[in-house]
Amino acid sequence: MSYNLLKGKKGIIFGALDEKSIAWKTALRCHEEGAQLVLTNAPVAMRMGEINKLAETTQAPVIPADVTNMDDLKKLFEESMKHFGGGIDFVLHSVAMGMNVRKGKHYTGIDYGFNQKTLDISSMSLHRVLRTAWDMDALNEHASVVGLTYIAAQRVFPDYNEMADAKALLEAVARNFGYHYGVRKKVRVNTVSQSPVRTTAGSGVKGFDGFISYAEKMSPLGNATADDCADYCVTLFSDLTKMVTMQNLFHDGGFSFTGVTQAVIDQMEK
Repeated sequence: MSYNLLKGKKGIIFGALDEKSIAWKTALRCHEEGAQLVLTNAPVAMRMGEINKLAETTQAPVIPADVTNMDDLKKLFEESMKHFGGGIDFVLHSVAMGMNVRKGKHYTGIDYGFNQKTLDISSMSLHRVLRTAWDMDALNEHASVVGLTYIAAQRVFPDYNEMADAKALLEAVARNFGYHYGVRKKVRVNTVSQSPVRTTAGSGVKGFDGFISYAEKMSPLGNATADDCADYCVTLFSDLTKMVTMQNLFHDGGFSFTGVTQAVIDQMEK
């Protein structure tokens, strides 16, 4: 059901890879709510994914951009503003890559060169996106920027590896840049800490099925799906949340504030 929450708004969606991805689901929901979109991803990810299918459905151009390259990001914003005929109202940052995770290296023995790339792609990319928009004055007043994160930024999940550090840094960037952008132009910047979801990227984490099963048992409402997350992002892009900024917002069925559930107790006592 559409409520026209984003009617007339224009946004950039980073990171839509395939139909499993949260960015993909969010792009569909934003389109349904009346938004005009630009889709972007790294050139290598675009070759791996099915973004052109999403582009056709949402009537959105696809502009490739490497989030670690300032020239690419400048071109992305330039072409997006030209396409929209003006400034941008919202941005979804759904970008992450754990190099040490991919290489099977344990947290206690990470390769620091790989780690630098992980932080660059997964965390500082948000700073680059915001910096580019800041320098170009690309975001409209009361625009909204959302980055996707996970509770491993605050709690230990052993096999989440270096991505826990990356998400913690991502959240710090959102808070700090959110302050400056709020003062300057009432732009709000938040992160959404989502339940584990079986996306192509998430499934690469060791023990991921166990993550999902445990979270389901620990969440009073159960795990939030990718579709649920897309709905939540729409509300954060809308004018209904104009005074929400610099927050890490848990969207996890209550997992983040539950000590233990009867379902977990029952499982442990079997």
